[in-house]
Amino acid sequence: MESFLTSVEKLLMVRSTAERPAELRRALEIVLESVGPGFTVEHFESGGKPSALVYAAKSRPDRFRVILNGHLDVVPAPAEQFKPRRIGARLYARGAQDMKVSVLALAHVFRESAADLPYPLALQLVTDEEVGGYNGTAHQIDQGVAGDFVVIGEQSGLRIVTDSKGMAIVDLRAEGRSAHSAYQWQGDNALVKLWRTLENLTTAYPVAAEEVWRTTVTLSRVTTPNPARNQVPDSAEAWLDIRYIPEDADFSGRTPEQIAAHIATYCEPGVTPVVLRADPPHHADPASPDVRSLQRAARGQGYPADFLRKHGAADGRFYYQRGIEAVIFGVGGEGQHGPEEYVDITTIAPYCRALMDFLRNLSPR
Repeated sequence: MESFLTSVEKLLMVRSTAERPAELRRALEIVLESVGPGFTVEHFESGGKPSALVYAAKSRPDRFRVILNGHLDVVPAPAEQFKPRRIGARLYARGAQDMKVSVLALAHVFRESAADLPYPLALQLVTDEEVGGYNGTAHQIDQGVAGDFVVIGEQSGLRIVTDSKGMAIVDLRAEGRSAHSAYQWQGDNALVKLWRTLENLTTAYPVAAEEVWRTTVTLSRVTTPNPARNQVPDSAEAWLDIRYIPEDADFSGRTPEQIAAHIATYCEPGVTPVVLRADPPHHADPASPDVRSLQRAARGQGYPADFLRKHGAADGRFYYQRGIEAVIFGVGGEGQHGPEEYVDITTIAPYCRALMDFLRNLSPR
């Protein structure tokens, strides 16, 4: 464990944020070095984001029995958060929980088991999950990477995430008419239209004060190009981040055009919703044989391995869209994306053992 944590701390010191391509590559190199020789490494790149697929065969199989998926990019943080510090059983740093420790654990499990399994296993390493995942996991899937079952090492405390929300990224664009602010009646205030639209939306989708499994609408930004205090603004824009549950028929299974039409019902005249991106929810059947097998392996390490629903989106949604079963299963910790992010060191070894047991007891298809 001490040797493993030394490697972890080396990886945590890399500031692998989206705007640092050299650091993204360095983080990827560190994990590939930890896997070691004797495996085929297939490199990919899309949108300036590198990724890799590692397997034991000489050439890529048509389909992997299991894919172990992990991302190495992190969200920005002050420099001091890239200086790992241990306090008791906690290791603090940006990316400790989300999800560099899990990535190295996945790499360890792959290295120790891939060559001996009676089916093909892959380690999938990406560097763009925090900014959408389209140039990593989605790109590799578009290049023909496929599997029967995917384990994504996002944080879960050895619980199994079978559901996560869908995501819609929406702009509200308001148009009005400019005028001198002393003569309001001669103008048409775009900001006021936008404000009233946002009131309509927040009434329909109240800001959550506690954890709740329902659709949420987050206002992320309001802007106007208006240059003067004494001028009625003729345009304004708001950013919305919408996370929706599979049961919400207004979003789930809808096209971007249909989602825009739904949001338009809350808009004042002159306000137009533009759906920039709409990703479906993710779901895996808790009763499926592979999910149950993973649950048994985690319970064998003394964890209840109950099922979770996550409010955030993850790369599992790309597999779900292709009919490939995916779950989130990772180490323990707290504080992702925050100043006190940490991994629970005591969960690392049982996490690795649970994955090893799962892989060794899984039946080939």
